[in-house]
Amino acid sequence: MKRALLAVSFGTSYRETLEKTIGRIEADLAAALPERDVFRAFTSAMVCRKLALRDGVHVDSPAQALERLSAAGYTDVLIQPTHILNGDEYDKLLAQTQPWAGRFACLRVGKPLLTSAEDYRAAARALMAARPAPMEDEALVLMGHGSGHFANAAYALLEYTLHDLGWRRCFLGTVEGYPGLEEVLRRLSEHPEVRRVRLEPFLVVAGDHALHDMAGEEPDSWRSRLEEAGYPAGCVVRGLGEYPAIRALFVAHARAAESR
Repeated sequence: MKRALLAVSFGTSYRETLEKTIGRIEADLAAALPERDVFRAFTSAMVCRKLALRDGVHVDSPAQALERLSAAGYTDVLIQPTHILNGDEYDKLLAQTQPWAGRFACLRVGKPLLTSAEDYRAAARALMAARPAPMEDEALVLMGHGSGHFANAAYALLEYTLHDLGWRRCFLGTVEGYPGLEEVLRRLSEHPEVRRVRLEPFLVVAGDHALHDMAGEEPDSWRSRLEEAGYPAGCVVRGLGEYPAIRALFVAHARAAESR
């Protein structure tokens, strides 16, 4: 029986951060499940087109990857997403996977990073272990992507979890969901002891959003807006995929899916 592991990501056109994040997650999956051949797919058609036109690099969509695996004789396929939420991209992945259910002897799909209550505690502990705690006069602000999907509630739940574990000056905001930067600024104002901010992405890949929306020189970037509000902001441009403890959670989800 030929066995495959298909690692599915939203994708990125930033080649350096691609290998630091998605590439490292894929490598950890390959090391943890050596009996499976590991393949890559992206759910973002826009990213796939950009890579093809700019670099001549082809990355399969999930459907294309499953077609290739079927043609190559794989009969047992485990799909592990690198998505954070059970949101639009994960729904898209499940929809693209469903027609293939009868084409393989075994086809299983792992869960995104934040799924169960224990996932939130594990992710919060991983975040806390990977970086120093905020100083007495400092807040840690994490910038997520955000979504119109109901899974967007995950950001508030993770913030609550971080507070319960002791990091009460850690706040999550999103670029395209709730809470946004305005809500983060309001929460900062409720902590008069805070004089400065450490700003980091809560994104698997530190790509366009991290470089421009978060840390950019533009007047509407989060860094600029925070500094305008009186909070000197230091930026750490590092995707979640660069942290071994976060990668380990994706590996744990893949192993859980395999055992089902």
